[in-house]
Amino acid sequence: MSAPLADALPLLAMLALAGAIVAWLLFGPAWAEWRRRQLRARPFPASWRTVLRRHWPLYRQLPPDVQRQLQRQMQVFLAEKPFLGCQGLEVTEDMRVLVAAQACLLALNRRQLFPKLRQVLLYPGAFLVDRVRPDGTGVLHDRRDALAGESWQQGQVILSWQDVQDGAAMADDGRNVVIHEFAHQLDQERGPASGAPFLGRRERYRRWAAVFSAEFQRLHQQLAQGEPTLFGAYAATEPAEFFAVVSEVFFERPAEFAAGHPALYAELAGYYSADPLAWH
Repeated sequence: MSAPLADALPLLAMLALAGAIVAWLLFGPAWAEWRRRQLRARPFPASWRTVLRRHWPLYRQLPPDVQRQLQRQMQVFLAEKPFLGCQGLEVTEDMRVLVAAQACLLALNRRQLFPKLRQVLLYPGAFLVDRVRPDGTGVLHDRRDALAGESWQQGQVILSWQDVQDGAAMADDGRNVVIHEFAHQLDQERGPASGAPFLGRRERYRRWAAVFSAEFQRLHQQLAQGEPTLFGAYAATEPAEFFAVVSEVFFERPAEFAAGHPALYAELAGYYSADPLAWH
């Protein structure tokens, strides 16, 4: 090889890399969307349908058109999102299907499915997390919590498989760890979870803030007065948890939700492009 050619190789390599980057920026999104259309057009596996009918009662209540929407989104989710078993758990296809179905309930009409999500981690049961928390005087204390789920802004959702199963099996109690954590993942798409996910138009943020703020304050008042609440005390800890908890109740107890909190129900129905009240 001649010296001039050898000297030119690094430059050629850089040009090739730059060309590849430009090509991906120009054509990558279009190719990804084409691939997703192909995935959504595939026949839905009968074995997946069996898993959903057997282990998730809510699936059986969905109208046929909603079932088809869910199936199409699941095809993409399962092709794009890797699962990792922790503490020796071997992740099976049935596990992946049950998690994907409940997660995709939040994304029935979305073009992109949790774009920041890089992997789903499954533990056999509740997992321990060490944290440092301040007390009322500002002193920091080490604390170990046992969690059923967690969502990280870096693109991970961590779930207890036992709690995934329990949440699916009891589809009308307003408690579902998959819905809860994937609601956080939506909330984290544009930054730290705040209780205000990306809504698009500016006027939607004003209405969302007004409704959610009023309902959050109402919950605090109910708890202070010892009144029963649909959402529970954990929803009152912070706005991000309020959004995740009300999302669980929205999908699993829509009749009570719509009757007692019509404005909040309408905001979630608009955000999720879904009306669970019509499914029951």
